[in-house]
Amino acid sequence: MIKPEPLHEGSVVAIVATARAVFSKDLEFAKDWLTSCGYRVMLANNIDHTYHQFAGDDAMRINALQKVIDDDNIDAIWFGKGGYGCARVVDHINFKPLMERTKWFIGYSDPTVFHLALFNKGIMSLHGVMPVGLSEKSVDSRVHLNNLLRGKALHYRLEKVSALNRDGEAEGRLIGGNLSVIQSVIGSPSSLCPKDNILFLEDLDEYLYHIDRMMINLKRNGVFERVNGLIIGSFSAMKDNDVAFGKTAYAIIKDVVEQYDLPMYFDFPAGHEVDNYPLLLGEEVIMKVHNGQLNLQAKNGSA
Repeated sequence: MIKPEPLHEGSVVAIVATARAVFSKDLEFAKDWLTSCGYRVMLANNIDHTYHQFAGDDAMRINALQKVIDDDNIDAIWFGKGGYGCARVVDHINFKPLMERTKWFIGYSDPTVFHLALFNKGIMSLHGVMPVGLSEKSVDSRVHLNNLLRGKALHYRLEKVSALNRDGEAEGRLIGGNLSVIQSVIGSPSSLCPKDNILFLEDLDEYLYHIDRMMINLKRNGVFERVNGLIIGSFSAMKDNDVAFGKTAYAIIKDVVEQYDLPMYFDFPAGHEVDNYPLLLGEEVIMKVHNGQLNLQAKNGSA
């Protein structure tokens, strides 16, 4: 796997919109934060553009992302916000320049499409906070993100917060992201690559029966037979029908994967909550769950 070079004073971070519309007035906090970290900020050419709910039509969003990929002066690409739209453009992007000039790709939720595509091309990327709404995320989320961008090794020690955790140890590369996006691209060129890896999942605003359906879909595709461990992030604002499904999202997930001998950690602070700790997707990590506590660290790094 190719890991982008650490950022430094003067590195250029481009903010691009590949899904819903992003407006410059909503980027002031993020721009100030980047500046305080010592970075320079560039806004892609489709910021402030709209096409229905999108940040411009497909052609505009493709052009905006391709330009920042092709620009050798840019060191990191930060997706402005999620929503929906990345899957419409991913197959039209030329990622070849990244093989010679690798850049950080940063985001979560809908940009999971790009994380999966980059993983399948052997390039690491960062699952983490995005510019729109950054002020509403925890300080720790921003600090951890900048630490990883600066080259610090990934290492989290977290207390037990769920009785569903299962003790054990595993090694593998971190993969995953938003469950809805992952299941929607199964069978495509950006499909999940689970073999011998550590799978992270999170989601937002889904019906509980749909969580069950998506988990069953992953199970039927052999995902849980091939992964080495599971990290479950936040499942926020879940919805139910008038006739209740009868289980929480976490209980649904646990029931689907119960038969597999995997270490599991539930309620990892990543997803659509105030805490959204970054994960370096593609990084080879060691996952240890002991007495329900998690120790997650880069295999070849020092914390």
